Amino acid sequence: MIKVERLTKRYGPTLAVKDITFEVEKGEIVGFLGPNGAGKTTTMRILTGFLPPTSGTASVAGHDVLEEPLEVKKHIGYLPESPPVYPEMPVEGYLDFVGRLKGIPSGEVNQRVDSVVEGCALGDVRQKLIGQLSKGYRQRVGLAQALIHDPAVLIFDEPTAGLDPKQIAEVRQLIHDLSGDHTIILSTHILSEVQSIASRIIIINDGKLEASDTPQNLMARMRGHESLLIEIDGPPEDVEERLLAVEGVNGVSRKNGHAGRTSWSVETSKDAVIRSDLARVVVESGWGLYEIRPIGMSLEDIFLKLTASEDAAEAAAQDEPVAEAGADSPDETEEPTASEAAALPQEEPPEEQEESSKQEGAAAS
Repeated sequence: MIKVERLTKRYGPTLAVKDITFEVEKGEIVGFLGPNGAGKTTTMRILTGFLPPTSGTASVAGHDVLEEPLEVKKHIGYLPESPPVYPEMPVEGYLDFVGRLKGIPSGEVNQRVDSVVEGCALGDVRQKLIGQLSKGYRQRVGLAQALIHDPAVLIFDEPTAGLDPKQIAEVRQLIHDLSGDHTIILSTHILSEVQSIASRIIIINDGKLEASDTPQNLMARMRGHESLLIEIDGPPEDVEERLLAVEGVNGVSRKNGHAGRTSWSVETSKDAVIRSDLARVVVESGWGLYEIRPIGMSLEDIFLKLTASEDAAEAAAQDEPVAEAGADSPDETEEPTASEAAALPQEEPPEEQEESSKQEGAAAS
């Protein structure tokens, strides 16, 4: 559904995206991760057909983003961090307006509005002004405008930012329900969000692709050692000494304890198989063994290991200027038409984001 090959984007002498290659299959939910300034937004803008690549190719639903940008935009629905809504319009009227703006035939607009209102659970508020809605409902309206033209690909940028836990769960469920029929790219800084709904993860850092795989495969690849959690009923000092004496154990650290038991994290060589040896030591010492299981790396551990340090991330942020600051060609500084802007990510420096969010809302509609 999405195919990127050796994609590079240069702003003058600065490389914002550096020779990245990946594919996203139909129906996948892909978490698109990276620190600020890593090149995520530039990549998304290229995928939407708003920015041309300097070299390499990218296609969406079989359409090349450089040769067929308008066709690409017809197949993409976009939800920015701040939903592009008009607070003075009622929900139904706004969705009708966006549907017509996106080229839906007049005879089909009402049907599409009814469909997205039902799919996004907006039936109770369809006649209300958007400005009177909670943030959770406004986020649903943003989802509905991205879905109104039934695109094959959905790109969501921080879709749960600022929501309370109940609203986050509702939006996550909506996104999960969209998978299968839609291909979804989810850009977020909330790693637990990605881990809960994404089938695959793409990590980009300093414009380079660091990883593209399932969470499980990434965890297996990134572990340089095997970690085991073992819970024992025995004197802590003696337990630590006996565990360290087992061949293949590289380190032992106490985690917690309750009801006379203690839990230990045991690091072993990656290829060492020593669970039976550990169990034997515990049993021979006359202690109770309550649990022994492997501990996998968390997504946060993987992210931190693959991306740069904080200082490096700040330096990388300077390597991804907005197009207006260093465009290579006049095309990069031209404003999109209203219909084109409806599905386009924006990329501004932090100090301009608040004002830009308001402008983006107007443009997206």
